[in-house]
Amino acid sequence: MAWAGKILRVNLTAGTVKSEPLNMDWARNYLGSRGLGSKYLCEEVDATVDPLSPDNKIIWATGPLTGTMASTGGRYTVITKSPLTGAIACSNSGGYWGAEFKMAGWDMVIFEGKSPKPVYLYVNDDVAELRDAAHLWGKSVWETEATLKSSLQDPLTRVSSIGKAGENGVLYAAVVNDLHRAAGRSGVGTVMGSKNLKAI
Repeated sequence: MAWAGKILRVNLTAGTVKSEPLNMDWARNYLGSRGLGSKYLCEEVDATVDPLSPDNKIIWATGPLTGTMASTGGRYTVITKSPLTGAIACSNSGGYWGAEFKMAGWDMVIFEGKSPKPVYLYVNDDVAELRDAAHLWGKSVWETEATLKSSLQDPLTRVSSIGKAGENGVLYAAVVNDLHRAAGRSGVGTVMGSKNLKAI
């Protein structure tokens, strides 16, 4: 699978979703989802930024083996500045989400700013758009996944989301996908909640 060669950039403040090419020099020099995502974060976010401010960014990144038959082929990494430690946070998860995101044609999604209302990012191959998540806010990750699968009428929909901990600023909140897989380190779910982003 290697690289799809493109990323999504989502400005939550403006409500825009744009495609841009992956920086292939960085992809070659900073290995894997953790290395590449960390490079993007360090280049784009000031080290002194408040982790819960709109100026912080949060990134979902896949690596060159994501979507392959390699034993790590299902993994993805969430990268941001941690509200728990104040340092860079790199938290990874397994399951199906990462491989499905890569096979939809994307290597990474970068979220910046803060949405004025709860939203989720819908991705279906080349279609990527922000949708209202008011009906999801306050739900657990299990309820969120079930609701989205039902409303989209697709039981194979893959969801990466936060629950009530992320919504309410618990500093060690996780991002959960496939019901029981979690990017559980460093409060990445807290940053997601601070941006009013419920799910991808």
